[in-house]
Amino acid sequence: MSQQGPAFDVNAMTLTRWVLTQQKAAPSATGDLTQLLNSIQTAVKAIQSAVRKAGIAKLHGISGDTNVQGEQVKKLDVLSNELFVNMLKSSFTTCLLVSEENGEVIEVETERQGKYIVCFDPLDGSSNIDCLVSVGSIFAIYKKQSSGAPSVADALRPGHDLVAAGYALYGSATMVVLALGKGKGVNGFMYDPSIGEFILTDPNMRVPEKGNIYSLNEGYAAEWEAGLANYVQEKKHPKTGKAYGARYVGSMVADVHRTIKYGGIFIYPATKSAPNGKLRLLYECNPMAFVVTEAGGIASNGKIPILDIQPTSIHQRAPCYLGSKKDVEELLQHLK
Repeated sequence: MSQQGPAFDVNAMTLTRWVLTQQKAAPSATGDLTQLLNSIQTAVKAIQSAVRKAGIAKLHGISGDTNVQGEQVKKLDVLSNELFVNMLKSSFTTCLLVSEENGEVIEVETERQGKYIVCFDPLDGSSNIDCLVSVGSIFAIYKKQSSGAPSVADALRPGHDLVAAGYALYGSATMVVLALGKGKGVNGFMYDPSIGEFILTDPNMRVPEKGNIYSLNEGYAAEWEAGLANYVQEKKHPKTGKAYGARYVGSMVADVHRTIKYGGIFIYPATKSAPNGKLRLLYECNPMAFVVTEAGGIASNGKIPILDIQPTSIHQRAPCYLGSKKDVEELLQHLK
């Protein structure tokens, strides 16, 4: 009897192959964005390996420093940040980097400079590492518009100028979700450790038009504005139909990923003690808003679309309401 080996897809659509396909379809493409996305992919592979080993390798211990936000920095944060910075610099496609972990912008050495600016949160939700909750990486890519040496002004651009954005989720499996804009949709690639590649498993991801889940930290309910409090009360005690479920991981990538998959609304509001919210615009709100919008959802700061906000500083914060079109529209009516 002949023994057959395990079934294997010999025509797997890997992330690298998919990006090359998009490059081929764009007549004016130079291949620089492909190279940049490959560098991000390599950084994500290295980070997911470190995250999986964190408990064993003692990488989750406190490193003793605090980042510019005043949060205690974990060893994994430091490692993830260095991986991103080194991979992006050595791609020869970037000129300016904005990281959550660095107080100032990072200018790439002149001889290694390219035309792209990348804003990133190397390890979002890292305070959850010690209790094994999902964490992620978030990135946003702009093309430099000005001539001459890169400056902070090149990074202070509204989200609708983004060329591409996405995130990696280190959960029960590792997944990269990528949006290239211009109607190319949102695609999810699951990491297959047996071949060391990300495989297209979630093509053309779409946010359901309406969901039945709301996601926010209700511990701060006493600090909410009246409109938000009324909205949440209605979701819990509807006049007709079934109450919404509450789901809140406390790790933005995990909460937003679930919102894209199942629908509903993710809320990180303005509060009395944090009138501008707590999420950072350039490397949290903007990339997530870009992905959600490209997937057919809505992202707002309560007044205008997040992608229309003109940033004034690299670590600027913004309230964030994103998810299913009808759910976000309903909340915005309450906030009025």
